[in-house]
Amino acid sequence: MAYSATLLRAAILTAIAAPSMASAQAPFYQGKTLTLIVGYSPGGTYDLTTRLVSRHIGKHIAGSPATNVQNMPGAGGTRAVLHLYSVAPQDGTVIAMIKRSYATDPIFSPGQNYDPARLQPIGSTSTETSIVATWHTSKAATFEDTFKTEMTAGTTAATDGTVRFARLVRRMTPAKLKIVAGYPGGNDITMAMERGEVDSRFGWSWGSVKSRAKDWLDQKKINIILQMGITKAADLPDVPFIMDYAKTDIDRQALELVFAPTAFAWPIVAGPGVPAARVAELRKAFDATMKDRDFIAEAEKLDIEIEPIGGEQMAQIVARLAKFDKQAIARAIELTNPD
Repeated sequence: MAYSATLLRAAILTAIAAPSMASAQAPFYQGKTLTLIVGYSPGGTYDLTTRLVSRHIGKHIAGSPATNVQNMPGAGGTRAVLHLYSVAPQDGTVIAMIKRSYATDPIFSPGQNYDPARLQPIGSTSTETSIVATWHTSKAATFEDTFKTEMTAGTTAATDGTVRFARLVRRMTPAKLKIVAGYPGGNDITMAMERGEVDSRFGWSWGSVKSRAKDWLDQKKINIILQMGITKAADLPDVPFIMDYAKTDIDRQALELVFAPTAFAWPIVAGPGVPAARVAELRKAFDATMKDRDFIAEAEKLDIEIEPIGGEQMAQIVARLAKFDKQAIARAIELTNPD
């Protein structure tokens, strides 16, 4: 009887301990929702790419969390950056696809209230070349046309690539540009261009144009008049390249600084307080998602280019940007800052 009582007590103690042991061993994300913030309005390539990632990344995270996408447009993408940096939970349940220029914006516009080096990159779905497009009814059918005829450029906020690249082009080339600011996002600019409110859109992703504006390309409703980035797009061999307008080594370094963010064009990042182990888990899940056959197949259907860059490599690029020559930084600021 004593032996049986001992066994009974042991069984009871085991039963009591089992739930707490299971709880301790359960993956962090089990039963949770991973929210992916996108810093722009619905319908654009940032939004579509974020939603594509959200549909697949959960199955590559231990615990298979549900996923949710939240649009947070505003201030040319800065609103989402600041939310992730100082408002969102820092436990890894909220990450964001933010503007590609997040790593350089504080250089050009002090007072951004965040340190890019503290944000923790998870990965980017692709690199990118930015282009300038004009509507087919615009008098500027080529870049050379802008040397003689004023062209209006729709832009968002002061720190966004749409306006920064337009300022740079106006100051480094003979182009005559009138900047029309205040649009909430890139989609709003393209709609304004279609309505005839503005002639052009700057800083438009070439990959996005090929996927989201393919009909416009096929029907020749838009003209691609200039390309901007570290290297030329292989499929735009005859379109003028901004680097060709650099007259000095300092100019070339300044342009490299300005266009460095195109190396990670669709950046997904975690907040500064997310534990390192969780960041590593999210990076691993991102890398696995980029190789997921179902993810790749859906990306092809959506015409979203996938040429991923990992979080660690992104972090190295961000760190390098902080070490640029002071003269090159000063020249980059001179080219891009408000008048």
